[in-house]
Amino acid sequence: MACSSFAKLNSLSSQWIGNNSFSSRRGSSPLIATRRVSLPIRAASYADELVQTAKTIASPGRGILAIDESNATCGKRLASIGLDNTEVNRQAYRQLLLTTPGLGEYISGSILFEETLYQSTADGKKFVDCLREEKIVPGIKVDKGLVPLPGSNNESWCQGLDGLASRSAEYYKQGARFAKWRTVVSIPCGPSALAVKEAAWGLARYAAISQDNGLVPIVEPEILLDGDHPIERTLEVAEKVWAEVFFYLAENNVIFEGILLKPSMVTPGAEHKEKASPETIAKYTLTMLRRRVPPAVPGIMFLSGGQSEVEATLNLNAMNKSPNPWHVSFSYARALQNTVLKTWQGRPENAEAAQKALLVRAKANSLAQLGRYSAEGESEEANKGMFVKGYTY
Repeated sequence: MACSSFAKLNSLSSQWIGNNSFSSRRGSSPLIATRRVSLPIRAASYADELVQTAKTIASPGRGILAIDESNATCGKRLASIGLDNTEVNRQAYRQLLLTTPGLGEYISGSILFEETLYQSTADGKKFVDCLREEKIVPGIKVDKGLVPLPGSNNESWCQGLDGLASRSAEYYKQGARFAKWRTVVSIPCGPSALAVKEAAWGLARYAAISQDNGLVPIVEPEILLDGDHPIERTLEVAEKVWAEVFFYLAENNVIFEGILLKPSMVTPGAEHKEKASPETIAKYTLTMLRRRVPPAVPGIMFLSGGQSEVEATLNLNAMNKSPNPWHVSFSYARALQNTVLKTWQGRPENAEAAQKALLVRAKANSLAQLGRYSAEGESEEANKGMFVKGYTY
């Protein structure tokens, strides 16, 4: 296994270092203290499995369905179609999504909220088993949400590291094989150096803990769309954030081949006077990725961040018009679910039509991952923007 090779490397290196001293120059005084160097052992016994899981999720023509909204946020979605926020209604909606026939052709992984990971269908079949039958990898949201960051410019930090190791071990037993941790960076708020460092360090600690417990970590520092800044400013901030993130991932000995990224696309602020074309967004986003993301990372699974269903798909398609060193795909929530929810309306007789709507969106993004999507024939509803200023999950 990969971890044993790391261990052998460490053992050999330690023996060599133990028998060879380092000094400032040849012939220097033996009284000068020598420096000893140690190499880390990474990800315990899960290294090979992590790499294989990441590759499975980052498979051609497939992406991630994110249905990890908190109960409060799921309640807002249900309220939009006149349903109460009850566990029965949340279970019914998520059953609709997770039992869609043929979903695995376009979806390789699904991020679940903790409640959903432990739920079953109305017939008693575990949701994780429904996913496995479609060859979809179950995932789990593990962060505990955003709270104010003291000493910052009205910014946030993401909590949830306390108890994460034991929770992750339980999620693995339940069938989860990857994890998600979302933190945010706000351009109108600066962002401050403190907020960027806190976001990067928290993501790195989470990633290391996840890998140690068999879960592939999705690394997600979302750069919020809020603001009227130009696309050049977004690129500048994104490069700073991702440089910091990868510095701390390396510091925490995270295996890059066993992670996935969930970045924002590089776009102008939502309130900027000029919209950018898909080609421009692709150009700036790929510039950022090529400057900051090692090719060892298997998959870039973009979030939609309030774009319309069609916008998110067009932008992804533009990024896949030429080859990339990583699998460039999607991890969408609203951009896969919006039309589905409005088609369903909470009525059992609409379930089949709603599932077909999910397949339409999933197939569109599958084609975009392959660079073959066309927006011809898309509905008016799919073109509606979903940006909400100050949006919370």
